[in-house]
Amino acid sequence: MGQTNVGIMVMENVGRKLKKDKKKRKAETGEEPINPMERKKIKRVLDKERLRAKSEKRAEAWHKQKLASLDSRSNERTEISPTTTSGLPELDIRLFTDLAAAEVSIREAAAQALVVKLLEIQKAYDNLENKEVVDGQLKLEAEKKDDGLNNCAPSLRYAVRRLIRGLSSSRECARQGFALGMTVLVGAVPCIKLDALLKLIISSSMKEDDFGPLFAYGAIAKSGRLTLEWIADKNTPYIKEFIGSLVSMAAEKRYFQEPAVSIILELVDKLPVEALLNHILEAPGLKEWFEGAPEVGNPDALLLALAIREKAGVDDKEFGKLLPFPYSPSRLFTVEHLSLLSKCLKESNFCHPRTHSVWYSLVNILLPENVVKGFDPSVALSFMKKHKKPRKGSSAEEDIQKNLKNFCEVGIEGSLILSSSHDCKNLALNVLLRLLPKLPASCICNILSYKVVRCLMDVLSRKDPNLFKSCQYFMRELCEWVKHDDVRRVAVIMALQKHSNGKFDCITRTKTVKELLAEFKTESGCVLLIQNLVDTFLDKGHASEEPLDQSQTTDDNSKIGSTEYKDSFRAPGTSDFSKGWVLKSLSNSWKHLPLDANARFRVHREILKFLAVQGLFSSTLGSEVTSFELEEKFRWPKSSISSALCRMCIEQLQLLLSHAQKGEGPHVVASGPEANDLGAYFMRFLATLQNIPSVSLFRSLSDDDEEALKKLQSVESQLSRQERNLGPSIDANKFHSMRYLLMQLLLQVLLRPEEFSEAASELVICCSKAFRSSDLASSGEDEADGDGTHELMDVLVDTMLSLLPQSSAAMRTAIEKVFKCFFHDVTDDGLLRMLCVIKKNLKPARRQETDNEKDDDDDNVLGIEEAEDSDETARNDGQADSGTLVDIEAEGAELLEASDDDFDEGMDDDAMFRMDTYLAKCIKGRTNQAGGETADSQLVHFKYRVLSLLEIYLNENPGKPQVLTIFSHLAEAFINSQSMEGREQLGQRIWGILQKIIKAKDYPRGEDIQFSVLESLLKSNLKLAATRFKYKKSASNLSKEKQSVALNRYKMINSLSQSSTFWILKIIDAKKLPEPELQEVFGIFEGVLEDYFSKRSQLTSEFLEEVF
Repeated sequence: MGQTNVGIMVMENVGRKLKKDKKKRKAETGEEPINPMERKKIKRVLDKERLRAKSEKRAEAWHKQKLASLDSRSNERTEISPTTTSGLPELDIRLFTDLAAAEVSIREAAAQALVVKLLEIQKAYDNLENKEVVDGQLKLEAEKKDDGLNNCAPSLRYAVRRLIRGLSSSRECARQGFALGMTVLVGAVPCIKLDALLKLIISSSMKEDDFGPLFAYGAIAKSGRLTLEWIADKNTPYIKEFIGSLVSMAAEKRYFQEPAVSIILELVDKLPVEALLNHILEAPGLKEWFEGAPEVGNPDALLLALAIREKAGVDDKEFGKLLPFPYSPSRLFTVEHLSLLSKCLKESNFCHPRTHSVWYSLVNILLPENVVKGFDPSVALSFMKKHKKPRKGSSAEEDIQKNLKNFCEVGIEGSLILSSSHDCKNLALNVLLRLLPKLPASCICNILSYKVVRCLMDVLSRKDPNLFKSCQYFMRELCEWVKHDDVRRVAVIMALQKHSNGKFDCITRTKTVKELLAEFKTESGCVLLIQNLVDTFLDKGHASEEPLDQSQTTDDNSKIGSTEYKDSFRAPGTSDFSKGWVLKSLSNSWKHLPLDANARFRVHREILKFLAVQGLFSSTLGSEVTSFELEEKFRWPKSSISSALCRMCIEQLQLLLSHAQKGEGPHVVASGPEANDLGAYFMRFLATLQNIPSVSLFRSLSDDDEEALKKLQSVESQLSRQERNLGPSIDANKFHSMRYLLMQLLLQVLLRPEEFSEAASELVICCSKAFRSSDLASSGEDEADGDGTHELMDVLVDTMLSLLPQSSAAMRTAIEKVFKCFFHDVTDDGLLRMLCVIKKNLKPARRQETDNEKDDDDDNVLGIEEAEDSDETARNDGQADSGTLVDIEAEGAELLEASDDDFDEGMDDDAMFRMDTYLAKCIKGRTNQAGGETADSQLVHFKYRVLSLLEIYLNENPGKPQVLTIFSHLAEAFINSQSMEGREQLGQRIWGILQKIIKAKDYPRGEDIQFSVLESLLKSNLKLAATRFKYKKSASNLSKEKQSVALNRYKMINSLSQSSTFWILKIIDAKKLPEPELQEVFGIFEGVLEDYFSKRSQLTSEFLEEVF
């Protein structure tokens, strides 16, 4: 006991010393201590690596030792002296142990050595004269009488029985090794009789679930002994007995079925056709087994029947209902026969995750190599050529397509997809993948049917743990299959989008279709996709495959979790609903085309023709019209499309023209009437269709709209002609941008009748003044007032502002392009009109209450508000922020007053009237849309659009004096936006523009800048920067989030006022003011310093140091 305690104490002292040494080493090396958990992890990893290295070395040494032992035994077999009593070589029993080794090379070497030794023993035995003496002396084990191995040496008889027994052993790899040994032995030693061998196999089976006999039968089949027996005797009974035993085993136990059939198939491959007909088909129990297969669902029996039929090539009623009589692939894949086999196909999922061999056999019959190679891919592309119809496919191709359709509908969808079993659905995906390598592109619609695509969407949208990885793998393989083939890619895109109503990516939350669309690199592929979409829109393809009862498309237990997934199938299968995704897919097809300019133009032209025909026109005589001028036929759906689809076509047409205009880059006028100019081609195409008697616009127009349409077409035609005459130049860009604005306005007149005719007339007047020619002047002379009351740019700005409130994105782009070309001519009045929009509020911010009023719900951060008419300054309690936190003193109001005078001087009565018209359009645009945004939110969107124009002006004119005017008005609008609820994003946009102005390298210069304006702005910004941040009494009752928002507003306004001060000082310094005016500036800062030292100012010392 004492020694134990002493030992413990010694160990503890040693441990403490080791820890001290370890800490000392860490301190010397500078290493940081490792976390105990990390130390354990590192130790665990090192231990695993150490054990793995040891096990590998041990296995390698054992492997070398075994091989050396086998070599030595084989080399010494001739040196082994026979026994003194028998005179026969001795059998090495250790070879049977090596047959069970896990290493394949050891098993093969042991089997070879065993057979060589047994052949040597049997040869010596055959040379003996007195064999009875040897049989009585040499007995390795107790032998049964009449085992049939009388002509074999005792060692050989022992080896056969030992091998048969070893096949039932589960030790390591005993079954594989003993089966190998038996296969080589039975094939090499002819004295082993088959009848005796079959008896031994049957008698050795002691357990019902013993797989030993199956391995034994497999060894006999692989040895080729049965083939030799048939060659020696055509009437040999052993083949029938062999097949009968296997069929009996397969009928007794389900798990014996597949290995038994694989053994029979091994024998079928080795036997000639005559033996198949006379022996295998006549084996006992096989006919009954075939007859009962369809009822019980036996896929192995179907596999065996197909294999025998394929090799024999004759019809036989022995197959029962498994195969049609007479047999042909077309009869095999009829709906009726596949329905009989549906249970067999469904039950083939028992070997999951493997795919049953019967599917491989069916795929090979369904898509034979010689016929699949004969499919001509040019057939799918032949319709791209004008006036040529695709050639009719051969009868073999038609049969394959029909058979494949039946196979997918009955065999895959009916038997597997509609099943509630996840294994069945997984099997269906695996079978479809087996079809892909041989599948012609024209047959992809059969593979990606409605039920298959919906199954994919169901799993991918819910991320079903049972099938999610399988579906992901299927989609990856599908995308890989179409990677280098445009025809396949088009077929896959069409199938996925058609059966998901164009929402496959949205529902599955993937980018599959988007990535497939981005992979088009050739013009032919793009045109092929467009033509397929057009045919789908025109109902040229097959009827919809959607079932009437959509609840049967997936299993009853599946619950769809995606809202988009439910919505995509909630709408009825109307024509509009099925055609809408086609238009959306077309819009995605023209974006990011990696083509040269000429190819991209041709692709855009095909899309434009389709959208223009379907959206703008209708046929009064049938659904097909021929234009002899364009040498082309135009088609419409048999049933006329709705006005909603027409509007969608026009909107997509606007986007296409806008996209084409953006992608042109610096405009270069090419030769020809519309060479690579999509807009010119559109106007010519429009005029051509209007001249066809049997074609009319999709809606009747009022007199004003019709007149506006004619004027827009006439003016565009004249501008196009002048543009071509000018050649590449800045003026040509003006013509080009104005032409596209006219096109967008023309489409807007058709899209929204009786709303844009007045704006169209005004734009025609602007064109007549900006681009003077005899033709243009005559087109606008009746509208021109002739008094010169408004300059050209004032009218143009007014026109663009009148278009912005209700314009589409494409028209806004066209307006910005025109403004960018004419920004040099914008007048101060035009700028003030745009700035008026930015400052205008339908519901002004609530004024700050006085001290004797309750201030529970006010949040007027600055206490500043725009001075407006009395009818617009009514208080609105609901607009102000709830929960006031701060009250900044009202000195900052002078910032607004500094620019109010200029603003009022620039806005006459007509301008104010036009401003009210813009606002009225905002209100009207929203009241006409049920459930739309409020008029105030629409005004915010209007401000965003005007800010884009102002940003263009500032980017092109950074040093003009007008920048100071824009800055003052935007600063006022920014401060007001901080006191209005829901204007945070608008404030951020204005803030970004203000920062660009302040941080720009160039700044306003020139004699036109008035010192009084600079002085007023400087005072206002300094006072605003000095404004204190005060908490109100009600601030304690509000959340920290609202307090933080208010503080951030204060910081932004304070930062703006300080940076504005430095910017104004920079302008003052560059102006080189005389001494009296500089003294006034110094006087302003003297007042600021007095307030700072009297602690009436919030200015920081850092700000003052930087100023002075």
